[in-house]
Amino acid sequence: MAGRRSDRSTLVGLRVGLPVVGALCLGAVVGLAFPPDEMTRWRVNPAAVAGLCWAGQFWLAGRGLDVNRIVGSPYRHVFGLANALTLLRGGLYAVVAGFVVVPASTTLAWVPAVCYGVGVALDKLDGVVARSVGEETDLGERLDMAVDTFGFVVAPLVAVLWNQLPVWYLALSAARYVYLAGIRYRRHRGRPIHDSPDSDLGKYLAGVQMTFITVALVPAVPSDLVFAVAPAVLAPSLAVFARDFLYVSGRLPYE
Repeated sequence: MAGRRSDRSTLVGLRVGLPVVGALCLGAVVGLAFPPDEMTRWRVNPAAVAGLCWAGQFWLAGRGLDVNRIVGSPYRHVFGLANALTLLRGGLYAVVAGFVVVPASTTLAWVPAVCYGVGVALDKLDGVVARSVGEETDLGERLDMAVDTFGFVVAPLVAVLWNQLPVWYLALSAARYVYLAGIRYRRHRGRPIHDSPDSDLGKYLAGVQMTFITVALVPAVPSDLVFAVAPAVLAPSLAVFARDFLYVSGRLPYE
């Protein structure tokens, strides 16, 4: 009984402690890196934005602690190398999020492209590590998807605010949430949900999007060129989201 109470206390402590420690650590790093005179947009400190965003990712990890219990080492996979790499990517994307409140005139305008680009480069590594060392878990998969989706929100948002991407490109940021909302609505209405098609096309297009967004964030890249290419890059990804929803809603039969 005492062991269960201790385990429960540890679980609650980690669910609260991980986000707090994550926010404080990343907030401190970003606070030291950002010159005070460049924290001008909306009078919001980018260190606070970055810290809160990373805290949210640690909160998500904490929520999954109880579904990753393993006899003798209940939290081993949560703190394993694979999820650590995923959270590192999330930290880099959280730094990008901090630039939402920083003007494009900042001397640190190159940082979002570098942070997002490094996160993209690490995208496949966490999955490879998980499979190599036997750390594949439902939490790891959910965390990886959440970090990817978060990156697809904050990186285009910074690029749009800095006039490096057209505002309609934020349709990519909304697409997954609209897709998930449609599935939840069907479940709420008691309508059947089918499996999505097993296809690598979505993963391939996600890689194309990550590369394009990284390039768009580079200050030296002409925005006119990015705006001209953007429709051809965005359209296939939106089409895949629409296709997948047609499959899961049963409107499009499996071949």
